[in-house]
Amino acid sequence: MRFRPGGLMVECRFVWLIESPWLDGSSFLLVIFPVFLSEFFFQDFSFGIVFFPFINHGLDSSAMFNDKVIFITGGTGSFGKMAVKMILERFAPRKLIVFSRDELKQFEMAQEFNHPCMRYFLGDVRDLARLREAMQGVDYVIHAAALKQVPAAEYNPMECIKTNVYGAENVVKASLEAGVKQVVALSTDKAANPINLYGATKLLSDKLFVSAGYWGGGKPTKFSVVRYGNVVGSRGSVLPFFYERLRRGERELPITDERMTRFWITLEQGVEMVLTAFACMQGGETFVPKIPSIRIVDLARAMDPTATVRLVGIRPGEKVHELLCPKDNARDTIEFPEFFIIKPTVNFLKTVDYTRNPLGQTGFHVDEDFEYSSDSNPHFMTVSEIADLNARLQFSLPQTQTAS
Repeated sequence: MRFRPGGLMVECRFVWLIESPWLDGSSFLLVIFPVFLSEFFFQDFSFGIVFFPFINHGLDSSAMFNDKVIFITGGTGSFGKMAVKMILERFAPRKLIVFSRDELKQFEMAQEFNHPCMRYFLGDVRDLARLREAMQGVDYVIHAAALKQVPAAEYNPMECIKTNVYGAENVVKASLEAGVKQVVALSTDKAANPINLYGATKLLSDKLFVSAGYWGGGKPTKFSVVRYGNVVGSRGSVLPFFYERLRRGERELPITDERMTRFWITLEQGVEMVLTAFACMQGGETFVPKIPSIRIVDLARAMDPTATVRLVGIRPGEKVHELLCPKDNARDTIEFPEFFIIKPTVNFLKTVDYTRNPLGQTGFHVDEDFEYSSDSNPHFMTVSEIADLNARLQFSLPQTQTAS
């Protein structure tokens, strides 16, 4: 934990949550931190002790979705399936609605997730009238529907714009009209300083959701964004691509650039960040989880140390490294223990202290030159850590097959 006593940034090594019976049962964070007194007047070393009030605001996130109606756009995708699985395991929703275009995927998903609360609605986020019908009585919305393939977006720009931008606008309008309590929209690292059409559309989508609270004329619906990096093992990503090539017996893995790094997050971690956002959002902020980076060459080595690597060159619209928090947003970026938030640059309606959230957590503004990039990330996964994760996700091949 980091904080600034007297304006100094210090690392806190000992933190306790204390129940205080002599102060109306209030809770406090007891923080003990090292202090170099030479920063003041003396050449010495000591410890400082600070009590922070720990405020819960009566929010029980463990029961947040119980007896509520949850609506997931793009719910038959990789994220949607994991979100449904984790919500059903943790909560008792009244209805859990999967909204998507593909009837076959809905049929297949219904064979696995057939809980009485499940509902499968056919529809497209491009269709505002259908969204209005489908969202009646909905309490919470997770907006996961998007066109995500970078080359496909470059080749079909208007289709990507219709889904990712106009679709986002429709979700905002329908949510406001239906009186939804909270909306969390999924974003991507490609929306930070975008150089491709997909990233540009997701940046526009982010801006729509961040500013959506101003559209409603005082309506209570809150909107936030969750932005993270490449999802390990998701459809169309590099991990299943490498896996299928090796499974077919191919001995060569194509890599666009040997310098390339990427943020790396599992589906479970992505859903966890979304659930956390619902629990502590105040509206208008972008949540960025603290996640590790990988080197693409390390991914190849982890999958098969004997495979050769062939450099094929960067694809149109591709970056060597990815960003989650650009330096230009440093003035608006606040660091919490497990994530960052980027607060909205303009807040017309009210003054919000984004350094304190409804879970009682305290954050601190980052330095003015801060940037959260996949190449400068302090946490890089090793080859063995990547291999262990691949095995856990069932993307590892038997030794006999990789060595053949």
